[in-house]
Amino acid sequence: MLMHWHLCQLTRVKTRPFLVVVLMLKMARHCFFMIGISLVLCCWTLKANAEYMRYKDPKRPIPLRINDLISRMTLEEKIGQMAQIDRSVASAEVMKNYYIGSVLSGGGSVPAKQASPETWMDMVNELQKGSLSTHLGIPMIYGIDAVHGNNNAYNATIFPHNIGLGATRDPELVKKIGAATALEVRATGIQYSFAPCIAVCRDPRWGRCFESYGEEPEIVQAMTELIPGLQGEMPANFQKGVPFIAGKDKVLACAKHYVGDGGTAKGIDENNTVTNWHQLLSLHMPAYYDSIIKGVATVMISYSSWNGIKMHANHDLITGFLKNTLHFRGFVISDAQGIDRITSLPHANYTYSILTSINAGIDMIMIPYNYTEFIDGLTFLVQNNFIPMSRIDDAVRRILRIKFMMGLFENPLADHSMTKHLGSQENRELAREAVRKSLVLLKNGKSVNQPLLPVSKKESRILVAGSHADNIGNQCGGWTIEWQGLSGDITVGTTILTAITNAVNQKTEVVFQENPDATFVKSNNFSFAIVVVGEPPYSETYGDSLNLTIPEPGPSVISNVCGSVKCVVVLITGRPVAIQPYLDQVDALVAAWLPGTEGQGVADVLFGDYGFTGKLPHTWFKTVDQLPMNIGDPNYDPLFPFGFGLETVTKIKP
Repeated sequence: MLMHWHLCQLTRVKTRPFLVVVLMLKMARHCFFMIGISLVLCCWTLKANAEYMRYKDPKRPIPLRINDLISRMTLEEKIGQMAQIDRSVASAEVMKNYYIGSVLSGGGSVPAKQASPETWMDMVNELQKGSLSTHLGIPMIYGIDAVHGNNNAYNATIFPHNIGLGATRDPELVKKIGAATALEVRATGIQYSFAPCIAVCRDPRWGRCFESYGEEPEIVQAMTELIPGLQGEMPANFQKGVPFIAGKDKVLACAKHYVGDGGTAKGIDENNTVTNWHQLLSLHMPAYYDSIIKGVATVMISYSSWNGIKMHANHDLITGFLKNTLHFRGFVISDAQGIDRITSLPHANYTYSILTSINAGIDMIMIPYNYTEFIDGLTFLVQNNFIPMSRIDDAVRRILRIKFMMGLFENPLADHSMTKHLGSQENRELAREAVRKSLVLLKNGKSVNQPLLPVSKKESRILVAGSHADNIGNQCGGWTIEWQGLSGDITVGTTILTAITNAVNQKTEVVFQENPDATFVKSNNFSFAIVVVGEPPYSETYGDSLNLTIPEPGPSVISNVCGSVKCVVVLITGRPVAIQPYLDQVDALVAAWLPGTEGQGVADVLFGDYGFTGKLPHTWFKTVDQLPMNIGDPNYDPLFPFGFGLETVTKIKP
């Protein structure tokens, strides 16, 4: 219109024709210039709109962020999110090229022996930077088996294993332990703990019985307070059942192993749990209800079977019950190489294992090594319509929901200021309290009127004996530094021998002989002896035992010492063991379970600074022929019943 007006004006004056042409060309060039500017501005606007990704905006609702991000993802990126690989095969390049969603440290998988928290953090951050370098920049989650503290990390506080915490009957204490563990896990840059194990151990022959809080579902339900300890307390107005993670000093929790892992036949690990639907719901499922209500972020599937169906293949229990009936909104994760075990010969038909497990409802697969085989196999199954895209999208939505909920997109890198929490004195004092409360006094004196405990700190000579008295690895048990645990000086802590030495009067002589003979004991005029014996460290299938005996020289030490002088036997075990043959020989008997690094808690109670208060979380059998035997069973005839525990009063200090 402007150009037309100028032309009209030119025709009204007497102007030379060539001037009209020149003016017209100038005006045309001006218009093209203006059009060019408009096009540039338009491109800039389009580019700005393209760069604004709603999923990166923390002010947006999480469902909108999930939808926006999923709409941008390729199948390759989605399948990558469903893969969890071990750190030993991970690198920044692998994270970038395969869009890996999660990394883990299996038991003993560490960046270096006795690695510092800074070394851990640097490793985690390096892998995270690989994930962030992709065009969508989806951060990865790093997980670890922090089942009694951050137990893979050197110098971490090692709390009592779950069986000991069950003996405390103290859910608030367990919540505090969860919060302390979260700090120590974050101290190494890690955001995800594969805990708690909420199995209900119905047979102590099971090698994982020490990971169970007790034989009754009520104890296990109460101890799900570990979850708000790890993840943070859910706000009052927050929707129950939706995963909740409070912030940068908290970690994801994992309720495991779904479901029935503590009820396998003869206590054999990964075996078949034979029970009807009512018993499954009443014995093994209740703690999952509590965990979901408390906002647990993830659920791990059990290696075991239920009535012959492998749990990793059980669509009815994973999708039908856990997701659809219980409305679990977090993500479901497999156990390590759990899908391989769907076939009788592990990994015999991996394509079938992928198909069955994903269609059953498992969202993230703990592979953990041969990830390309999994990625290629799952890609083939989706592209050929064996697995619907809706199933993939469900899995990825669940994984992304957790990543958004925990603030991982806003704070993907580990914070070096957290390193101070690893093995802090405050956490060690909490562990010491847990040890004190976990001890169960089974016998005290040859008669009721002649109790031996608490013993005096002022006796002239005390004998300490046994393979577990001065061995930090033995008193920590499995899942400590290594998957199976290790005997010896494996991490920083206080042995029971050191604790006794610290507790007694300066004038009291403490003599340690790991395996003394009777002559030595009789000839040294000891006031009394403390014998500390038990099981060697073990985990999972390696801990399965059909006889539950204390290995030699434990029984010999009990006989040699307790046959010669008044003695207290302290048992370091992951479960009840065969003790009846020695019971008459001992004056006092203490179940100390697997107390962890803070052995001072044992001495606190032996010498009367605190009283015995612990109660048996498991029935203590007379002979293994009685097993399985649980409270309420017909013909219940234990050596010590479920809930038993003698008490002592605190000595009045002078």
